[in-house]
Amino acid sequence: MYLNNEAKSYQELYDTFRWETPARFNIGWACCGRWAQDRSRFALYFEDEAGRSAAYSFWDIQRQANRLSNALHAMGVQRGDRVAIIMAQRPETGIAHVAVYQMGAIALPLSHLFGPDALEYRLENSEASVAIVDESTLPKLWQVRERLPRLRHVIGVGEAREAGVHEWERLLPKASPRYQCVDTSADDPAMIIYTSGTTGNPKGALMAHRTLLGNIPGFVCSHNFYPQPGDMFWSPADWAWTGGLFDALLPAWYFGSPILGYLGRFDPEKAFQLLEKYGVRNAFLFPTALKMMMKAVPEPKERYELGLRSIMSAGEAVGEAVFEWVRDKLGVTINEMFGQTEVNYIVGNCAAVYPPKPGSMGRPYPGHRVAVIDEAGRVLAPGEVGEIAVQRGDDPVFLLEYWKNPKATAEKYVGEGREAWARTGDQALVDEDGYFWYQGRSDDVIKSAGYRIGPAEIENCLVKHPAVANAAVIGAPDETRGTIVKAFIVLQPGIRPCADLEAQLQAHVRGKLAPYEYPKVIEFVDSLPMTTTGKVQRRILRLREEERFAARRGE
Repeated sequence: MYLNNEAKSYQELYDTFRWETPARFNIGWACCGRWAQDRSRFALYFEDEAGRSAAYSFWDIQRQANRLSNALHAMGVQRGDRVAIIMAQRPETGIAHVAVYQMGAIALPLSHLFGPDALEYRLENSEASVAIVDESTLPKLWQVRERLPRLRHVIGVGEAREAGVHEWERLLPKASPRYQCVDTSADDPAMIIYTSGTTGNPKGALMAHRTLLGNIPGFVCSHNFYPQPGDMFWSPADWAWTGGLFDALLPAWYFGSPILGYLGRFDPEKAFQLLEKYGVRNAFLFPTALKMMMKAVPEPKERYELGLRSIMSAGEAVGEAVFEWVRDKLGVTINEMFGQTEVNYIVGNCAAVYPPKPGSMGRPYPGHRVAVIDEAGRVLAPGEVGEIAVQRGDDPVFLLEYWKNPKATAEKYVGEGREAWARTGDQALVDEDGYFWYQGRSDDVIKSAGYRIGPAEIENCLVKHPAVANAAVIGAPDETRGTIVKAFIVLQPGIRPCADLEAQLQAHVRGKLAPYEYPKVIEFVDSLPMTTTGKVQRRILRLREEERFAARRGE
């Protein structure tokens, strides 16, 4: 692909871009094999919660991946077979990904936070033949192991030991460190990533090897023309999700650059320590993580020596308060980005070329034709709210299909052939300058008193109040008005809820946004339901309110 790093304007950057997708491409080779001959080229720095640390070159990763590929082959794994990788950020996770891709098998990354039922559904639906687990995930898998007849082998990492489990530390040394990467088409399947299942059972998005290439222009731009000399990447995003794989691990390795892996829970002060200790220059941090860091360490320069060059954020709108804090206190302009599992890294910012607008998702990244459309697939005018969609064209970013779900695959698109639009299920409007403004999931948009209200703007406004740690806004059913705006508020430590504070927060929003946007009802809560990728699950809050409403009416 051609990306003009010397572009002086957004239009020049966008107009001069050209896709050059090769016919043959393999993620394993592109992200490790081609860099492995240089034994001094570091791929991974690793630390865990107990303080243990290690460092790996691409040569180290490749040798271990070769051994694992040979071991998997001896277990009967063939091209196209699914291999589940159920581990958090640790060296073995990255090694397993390279090993599976270079075999032409299909990686099935699954979050270490999944419970037994969630694992069972995905392993059964994908027909996985092998699962690689660690001590945190083996007990959950073991609860459903007997109900998974297609799962022939389990490989245990670290302390994951049970009768019938192949121990990684004993298995790999027996295998040869030499392996020839198979020849794969760019369109061959590489992995299945399951969606969050907000409307029914989770769907398995089958991704091709070329999908990584589709993510690269956005990744490069969101980190102000990554890589630069000395760049070092870190993100707490789980390597089982699109955010951890396509927004962090794989693109960093695609450029032969090092990444930090941390095995432990996210803690804002620990995040600052890691940024300083490893000289991190590039980071992908969710808005929730940035809010926590801002609240925990308001003046980071007084305590830490940081060298950050770029921060990308996605998942929810960052909001003006966090945007300004990062700019003023960390010396970095956040580049917000938008994408989803099926079509990722399609809209965002690049402060090196065009100025981000706080709260905006940004503009379409080079190579992607993105628009806001109506239900019939017509492109809407600036200022009109509609669904974000991406036109197929020759863009390599698209999923191949939903695994064993042709109906969902067909429903993903409107139109035919190269002109077809892939729907994202997310609402936005485009301003006169071409910037996209997120309005929430299609089912998150609140319709009240004749208005269409996006929750993100209200949430960002609430978080600016010094008493608020986090907030979620939904449309709640109301006997009189049909639907009202309701806010769920997590307060800062030491702040107690009261009627006066509720009135203050309502006045705070009313004074900054439209009168119809302020929350008519506020509920103070200890925590908000979150996905494993750090997004607030408004759907759960809506369902809870609907149940309460039905109970009040005696239904």
